[in-house]
Amino acid sequence: MRAAAKRTATVDRAQMSRTGARGDEARRPPAVSVIIPVMNEKRTLARVIREAYRIHPRTEVIAVLNGSTDGSLAIAKTSGARVLVFDSPLGHDVGRAVGAREASGDTLLFIDADMIIPAARLRAFTNAIERGTDIALNDYSGPRKRPVVHNVVLAKHALNALLGRPDLEGASMTAVPHAISRRALTAIGADALAVPPLAMTKALHAGLNVRRVRHIDVGAINRPRTKRERTGSLEPLIIGDHLEAIGWWLMGDGAAGRPPQGIGARRGEGA
Repeated sequence: MRAAAKRTATVDRAQMSRTGARGDEARRPPAVSVIIPVMNEKRTLARVIREAYRIHPRTEVIAVLNGSTDGSLAIAKTSGARVLVFDSPLGHDVGRAVGAREASGDTLLFIDADMIIPAARLRAFTNAIERGTDIALNDYSGPRKRPVVHNVVLAKHALNALLGRPDLEGASMTAVPHAISRRALTAIGADALAVPPLAMTKALHAGLNVRRVRHIDVGAINRPRTKRERTGSLEPLIIGDHLEAIGWWLMGDGAAGRPPQGIGARRGEGA
């Protein structure tokens, strides 16, 4: 499962710097933590952070800058985010795990720095967590009405069917935005978030409340990035993530909860 290409999601505190305080609300425990992995997103970052702070009066925004060289760091600091800085890219989705470890909120929302989504739409995910959902998914299954369905779309549907949740269709923790409860984070562990399909598999195995919440067409919001994911180097990575999750479920005998050793390490270079 591409083990040689993976790397473990770890936080080197010596590499990390922090900033960010927003008035009196910053002195109270945050209710919502918004985690934003960032790698060279200066064009959109300020607007993404601005919308994140509008989600809840007690919001902390954690920007995980990894391998950024375009001035995103200055923008994140100026925008009031709490900043975790890594000189080198951590690997795709590893920023989510890093940010989750540092989050203080009872609700954790994951978004991307290159997708500007209004706070009113993001609030649907955090509200769902406040009402008792453990994992609130983007109700986005990707393009399905095509003669040949893309392998990533097939992988998402196949995993959900295997896990006994065909009702989720192609909804996945691979896609942002999605939110999780503090209970979910404790149950699945922050490291699992570096491999989103594995995180969802562990969540369902733990009996957590996982459901689709709202449709956000991320393919339309960021067509260039979506095209890269479907045609470029990320396709094997995402497919491999789903195979890793299936391996955990089958080889670990899902119901017995005995995952094979070594599962959960992370890989590759990227945001």
